[in-house]
Amino acid sequence: MRPQRTLAALGAVALLAVGCADRGGTENDSASTPQAPASVLPADFGDLKGVCQPGNPTGSPAQGVTDKEIKLGVFSDVGFTKNQELADAAKVFTSWCNDAGGINGRKLVANVHDTKMLEVRQRMSEACREDFALVGGGAALDGMGVKDRLTCLLPDFPAQLTNAENDGSDLQSGVQPGGVSYASYAGFYTWLLKEAFPGSAGAVGIINGDSAVTKVLGAEAVEAVQGSGGTMVYNDLYPASGVSDWTPYAQSIKTKNVKGLIFYGQYSQLAKLEQSLTTIGYKLDWVDANNNAYTEDFIKLAGDQALAAQANFADLGGVHPLESAASNAATKQVLDMYAKYAPGAKVSLPSLRAISSWLLFAKSATSCGNELTRKCVYEASQKETQWTAGGLQAPLDVSNRDQAPACYNVEVATPDGWKPADFKPNNGAYRCDAPAVKLTGEYAKPLTLADVGKTMADFK
Repeated sequence: MRPQRTLAALGAVALLAVGCADRGGTENDSASTPQAPASVLPADFGDLKGVCQPGNPTGSPAQGVTDKEIKLGVFSDVGFTKNQELADAAKVFTSWCNDAGGINGRKLVANVHDTKMLEVRQRMSEACREDFALVGGGAALDGMGVKDRLTCLLPDFPAQLTNAENDGSDLQSGVQPGGVSYASYAGFYTWLLKEAFPGSAGAVGIINGDSAVTKVLGAEAVEAVQGSGGTMVYNDLYPASGVSDWTPYAQSIKTKNVKGLIFYGQYSQLAKLEQSLTTIGYKLDWVDANNNAYTEDFIKLAGDQALAAQANFADLGGVHPLESAASNAATKQVLDMYAKYAPGAKVSLPSLRAISSWLLFAKSATSCGNELTRKCVYEASQKETQWTAGGLQAPLDVSNRDQAPACYNVEVATPDGWKPADFKPNNGAYRCDAPAVKLTGEYAKPLTLADVGKTMADFK
């Protein structure tokens, strides 16, 4: 399973099957920002210098670029999920960057494309007509728009990816680790199965929302566990619309003597399952709640009793945790930016990914000077072989979209909130010794320019 096929989108994918959402605006909420405006913020970000700056630009070197502004598309399922996190991130970053002078004097304009879940191709058609690039966005059914994006040669700096056809596709500079050939949570599972809970290695289970996307991720998770030394003894699906009584599932997990459980789907359903497990007196060694559950809401929904009985873990995939912002200048700066430009909005894991994507675009675009072209900004981004977004995340080689992730960081859920687990970090907040576990199953592949009859020679 791959963190760049963001688990935050999976609840929405499952809900698509029943046509309604229980997410509201808080499914991915994680940390509230202060209400009081922050002081004047610096033009640099973390250890990145001169990300945005003033200038005297001239001309219109590319679609969406004038001597005054740069129009950038932001994909979001907000009309379906009612979740504003990607739009909020766009507002916060563009406001901060524009206050610092923009991209060499050109102001950033975020054009939010609301897919309403099913209208990905319609919104991509709009982006192809209007935008210079896509930045800081994501859609649960993003694979629907890849061919259109490549046909119009539109570069993409995504905050999150879901479908295999889009994950690592051409003209894309992503900020999340992983690739189509490797299990991205191998380090996490190796830690769980060989160090933290070695007695669970022979009794791992998975329960999965019955949707096309989560089924694929579930198959990859099984490979990841097996490649990390685990044995699967339980593999089940639950209806995408959710379950009113989780007791039968809890009994099955107990009957199979499952010790470690992987859960895919809405974390509100996971909370109910854990309450049922706790009620029947069955305690798991560990639960992979996945980073979709890295929210204050999951803590509240699960409740103190279930959280005390069931050990919930999540791998943040090399992003510095929000609750430790005071010890990390870049994360603290994001909270300050939100306080200034979007007071009351909440910062989540996808929010941090989005800010990282905006930073990658801005740094690359600034390096292009006055002659800002799609080719220049994309090629500049591909030179970032140790990208940390100024300190927001573990180092990443942006140019290699098919690599085994080296770094991970594990959080544990407690009645007092999410906290770093004792996973023995060896590189600041991260542990960077994850093994490379190859995926051998037949999965969809990311699309290329050749798939739409184009080459890099067409890219200007």
